[in-house]
Amino acid sequence: MTTELLRELPGPAGSLEALLDLPAGAPRAVAVFGHPHPLHGGTMHTKAVYQAAKAMARIGVAALRFNFRGVGQSEGNFDSGIGEKDDFRAALDFAAGRFPGLPMWAAGMSFGAWVAMTVGVEDPRAALVLGIAPPVDRYDFESLKSSTRPKFIVHGEADELIPVKEIRKFYAQLPEPKELVVLEDANHLFEGMTGLVGEAVEDLLADFS
Repeated sequence: MTTELLRELPGPAGSLEALLDLPAGAPRAVAVFGHPHPLHGGTMHTKAVYQAAKAMARIGVAALRFNFRGVGQSEGNFDSGIGEKDDFRAALDFAAGRFPGLPMWAAGMSFGAWVAMTVGVEDPRAALVLGIAPPVDRYDFESLKSSTRPKFIVHGEADELIPVKEIRKFYAQLPEPKELVVLEDANHLFEGMTGLVGEAVEDLLADFS
């Protein structure tokens, strides 16, 4: 398993800083990750994102995580989600060029889950969407309620920002195929439990094809 630093992933507002986690053998798919809210400290290095990306590599999936515009070395400025969705599409474009013909998975955490899941169900190239602590009561996730794209959610039972009851209510409105994992005692950032996020990702997606 190796990690490449990509300093100049082309984005609509300038270059995007990115990391590519590669499995030991030839990848069977490529997952693109969006990170938590840029104005609240979210980056591609957020621990739960890191653990989820490493889990992808362990199950044979290349994981492309990147900083949204204005974060770290990525150029541009925060754009309230509109530009960040464009950044995510640019990352999908890069992944498609780097790994032609491989299935692509759209994944993200918190704010990044909203970006990834909504872009993912709209983009025909995305074979599935994965949301870690998706803020379903704060952003518009309506497009997922009519999508038959496979949908996976990992959430903390003790999430202090997005109550798990809101997640269960949202999940009940989603069409199949879908799967939800709730991690006991975990808060929004899965503090002290980020390794369990990686394990959940492995369990959910190790056999997905």
